[in-house]
Amino acid sequence: MGFLRGQPSNTSVWQVGELTSYIKELFDLDFRLKDVEVAGEISNFRQARSGHLYFTLKDQKAQLPCVMWRSAAEKLAYLPQDGDAVVAAGRVSVYEAGGAYQLYATDLKPAGRGDLALAFEQLKQRLAVQGLFDEAHKKPIPPFPQKIGIVTSADAAALRDILNVLRRRYPLVSVLIAPTLVQGNEAPPQIVRALCWLDGRHDIDTIILARGGGSMEDLWAFNDEDVARAIFEATHPVITGVGHEIDFTIADFVADLRAPTPSAAAELAVPDVAELRPLVAGLARQLTAVTQQQITDKQWQLQSLRRTLKHFGPTATLDNNRQRLDTLVAKMDQAITRHMDTYRHSLALAEARLKTVSPQATLNRGYAIVRNAAGQIIRQTNQTTPGEDLSVQLSNGRIRVTVKE
Repeated sequence: MGFLRGQPSNTSVWQVGELTSYIKELFDLDFRLKDVEVAGEISNFRQARSGHLYFTLKDQKAQLPCVMWRSAAEKLAYLPQDGDAVVAAGRVSVYEAGGAYQLYATDLKPAGRGDLALAFEQLKQRLAVQGLFDEAHKKPIPPFPQKIGIVTSADAAALRDILNVLRRRYPLVSVLIAPTLVQGNEAPPQIVRALCWLDGRHDIDTIILARGGGSMEDLWAFNDEDVARAIFEATHPVITGVGHEIDFTIADFVADLRAPTPSAAAELAVPDVAELRPLVAGLARQLTAVTQQQITDKQWQLQSLRRTLKHFGPTATLDNNRQRLDTLVAKMDQAITRHMDTYRHSLALAEARLKTVSPQATLNRGYAIVRNAAGQIIRQTNQTTPGEDLSVQLSNGRIRVTVKE
């Protein structure tokens, strides 16, 4: 090949493939054809089983074959129909096998508001069939949030309105802002990233997704399917406040709660402390009354228990036992006294009997007891010998005597 691989080197006769390749390279080298937007009317629209889209863009003067690969087609908010006015973005090149130039489309947008409305309805119906709008999937909004995440533009009036409402209604709540674009082609992926970042935190109670009013085109980022699915898959409840009261977006239908404006979203996210004050005061009065009643009831129960304890408790039993003990002690004293008297009388009788038989009593009557030196009692005269010393015990003492004969 010669210049651009398309010109024959030895002959002026081109092969079909050579000429087609040469023309394709001319298209591919033209930077103006690498990124174009083409407006026209859809015709011959066809979706292959592979998912690729084939259609023709035409106007009153010409027509342009177009192809969109499945990877790009899956990102479309709606599928066009024949007769729709659209703006297709992509690059222009040559399909060598068919010998025709065509637009390799990467994006497709409705050209007019009517077509935007059609795209909106088509996506709405498709997501509704998939259950993204079902009430069963709606998460409750925490009544007293501690921290709220906000997804909106950092320099938008909507953010200032939200912060003012939160500060006025419920100054106890803290705020975490995830700034993002809210308009244009780059807005949807940024909104999805902001939502996922806030939803991945554990200190967030509620997420507010908001932007101020605008045209349908201005709000189109909130009709993006990826944004809708990010809201649906969020574990935290999401409140949307997009546009004005008359504006509805796909995000509103998927959200757990839809507010007509950003300010209204803030109002729905938090309670009003002005309304809570009388409620808290009423609860305080009820709590005081209930507590006082419980104290009164417990006091009555305590008095009743005291009376019961007085009659049946250990004090009464102890008093009875004390009295019984006194009675038993008195009886015991009497019994001991009787026993002592009996023992004294018996002892006196024994003493009297003992005195009658005691040697001392015999001695007192004038008798004496004679003992020899060995201490033996002498009862007969033949027990002594003359000159023997004896001991005589009298009633009041002893004397020594000597036997004469």
